[in-house]
Formats: sequence, C-alpha cells, structure tokens
Amino acid sequence: MPEDTITLTIDGQDVSANKGATILEAAADQGIDIPVICYHEATTPNGLCRVCVVDVDGGRVLQPACVAACQADSKVETDNERVVRSRRTILEMLNASVILEEAPEIQQMMRDNDADPQRFPHAQRRESELIDDNPFYVRDYAQCVLCWRCVQVCAEDAQFTFALTLNERGHDTAVSTAFDIGMTESPCVFCGQCIGVCPTGALKPKIEWGMEQGLDEDKLRALTRRGRKRDRDRA
Repeated sequence: MPEDTITLTIDGQDVSANKGATILEAAADQGIDIPVICYHEATTPNGLCRVCVVDVDGGRVLQPACVAACQADSKVETDNERVVRSRRTILEMLNASVILEEAPEIQQMMRDNDADPQRFPHAQRRESELIDDNPFYVRDYAQCVLCWRCVQVCAEDAQFTFALTLNERGHDTAVSTAFDIGMTESPCVFCGQCIGVCPTGALKPKIEWGMEQGLDEDKLRALTRRGRKRDRDRA
C-alpha cells in the first residue's frame, strides 16, 4: 500500500483513502451518501450545520464528516441510531426556526431521517422582511439557514468581493452587508454566485421572484431596471 494511503472501515466496508482526506470524501468515493447543508464543493468546509456528523470509533462526540480527516484503522458509522437521532434533532430545530418551503433537499433529509416538523411548536422563528434593493435579486433571510455559503463564495473562495458578512449574534445572527448598507452601495458586482450556492429560497433572481408574484412582462421589466435608474440619478 502506498505510504500516502490509509485504510479504515465505513459502514462495514473496508475503504482506502489518501492521508488528509475527509470522511465525507472517502465515503463519497465508495458511493456512501452523507447528507450536508453547509458544505458545498465550491466553498471551504467549516463544519457549521452538523448534519453530516458520523460516529467514529464510538467516540464521546460525533464528528462532522466534512472536516474530520480519515484516521487509519478507524471504524466509521454514518447512519447508526446515535447519528440519526442527532441529525433528526438538528433538522427539527432548523425547521422550527427557518422557513424551509423552498429547500427541497433539506425537506428530503427530514423525510429520510423521520424528522417531526411539529416537534417544537413554540419555537421562535427568525423573521425578516424581504429585501428588494437592487435590480438583480431579492433577499429573504427568513429562509436563510446560515450555511455561510454565500458569504464564503463572495469572499476568498471565489469572488474576492467581500460584499456579504454576518451581523448580530445568537438567534439574531443574519447575513448582511457591512454596516447593513444597501446592496447597490456595497462592493457587490452582481455576479450571481451567491444565488448559485444558496440551498434555500433566501436568495432569488428578481425575474424568478417576480414571476412567482404573478407580475406581467412590463412590471418585471420595471423591477429589473429600477435599481439602474436610481444609480444613474445618484451619479
């Protein structure tokens, strides 16, 4: 066996992996699906959502597969009772605090893990008014799961624009622009990469949103030109 390769067991299968490979990568190479929310191939893994947790050697705490490196001779279980219970609880808590109506992948995770959408009926939802401050897309942070994908892809992972950041703390944490300025006043270049990595309906192209509202062609055209006219007037 090459010196840069290790062996371990994932769900009873003997697996060879490169040293430094994550459990998520090793499992994917074997066709073993581990659910993820915050992870995206275009962004740096941060282990935020904890939906991808796995049981490694029956350790005291579960490990996030997206950042945990494979260890030689370890035994990994991706869907035992302990893992599924943790994953189910995370999904139920997320569903109780965020609107997931436009997050089909997360909804499927809930079904796969028998999550109860009514488990926390008195939970406080994160509320936010729709932000329509530019001609290209709308922001509905009531649907935001704080996966950081948009913040990352706007920063070092792709665009190097740094238009997006996080504000507040705890339950009130939200994606925003620096100092909460309007998007047209921010460094945003409207590349659309943040929309491309968003796993919910929190970021949506203006035309798609307008069509969902039943707007006709003239109103859609006005929506996507309004911000440009405002910029010209300001200049």
